[in-house]
Amino acid sequence: MKAVRIHAYGNSNVLAFEEAPTPGITSNEVLVRVVAASVNPVDWKIREGYLKQMIPHPMPLTLGWDVSGVVVAVGAEVTRFRVGDAVYSRPDIKRNGTYAEYVAIRESEVALKPRTVSHIEAASLPLAGITAWEALITSAQLTAGQRVLIHAGSGGVGSLATQLAKSRGAYVIATTSGKNRALVESFGADQVIDYQTQQFTEILQDLDVVFDTMGGDIQESSWSVLKQGGILVSIVTPPSVTKARERGVRSAFVFIEPNAPILEQLAERVDHGKLRPIIGAEFALHDIAKAHALSETGRTIGKIVLYVGQP
Repeated sequence: MKAVRIHAYGNSNVLAFEEAPTPGITSNEVLVRVVAASVNPVDWKIREGYLKQMIPHPMPLTLGWDVSGVVVAVGAEVTRFRVGDAVYSRPDIKRNGTYAEYVAIRESEVALKPRTVSHIEAASLPLAGITAWEALITSAQLTAGQRVLIHAGSGGVGSLATQLAKSRGAYVIATTSGKNRALVESFGADQVIDYQTQQFTEILQDLDVVFDTMGGDIQESSWSVLKQGGILVSIVTPPSVTKARERGVRSAFVFIEPNAPILEQLAERVDHGKLRPIIGAEFALHDIAKAHALSETGRTIGKIVLYVGQP
């Protein structure tokens, strides 16, 4: 099969579009023919070697951990899926990924694809959707009437987080550039802050939740807009527990694992028109270096998706 693999850590020059063995499956796995995958920042961070201490991958490594495709084989113990099922997944990041024509995935990590969207759209959802869900619903326990700030509301995670927060009945504030204001408002944001011309710290106060997708100075500044008992949730770097305690607020850090039950709930929301995937760019699998370069700018709208196979 064709796959994009790396044989050593490094810049985009290490990305190799090449022949690779089709994976076998164990009794509790399904083999998925990949129709589409998507690019996430964790992909190029792993490629660069930033996570090699935390996740020591053997080489060569197939990158990519978002997929939508079709089941072509099932293990002897698999009961939830049949050959021909359209499925999607964020598989185990410690294993070979989805920049390939086929990928083996544990049954427990797979869900039926949303019926009302394409494989391209479905492939954009798993990692970003699970991340948004774990941050806002699992960690922050966001409820109706609460006020939440979502940084980078037009990004892959932020676009879904804005929609999820609105569906929970929250008052949603999102940061973005001025040119994306209308787009973020279409996600349901009640208030949009143009980070290029406005300082959110001068506008906001007494928030229940801040969802940090940026880290650095943005995370540091976010403490000041929380109310007593509020929570700062980050997906970039763990917020300081000491600072949270000093300010009388809470903190949480989210690094997700595969979660099929959340994927099932995301699919239900998509099929009921309550959540829509946002695709910012599309590439063929062999153009993976261009896709990574775009992701590394940190300025993408929605998700970057890869065409891999036929529907």
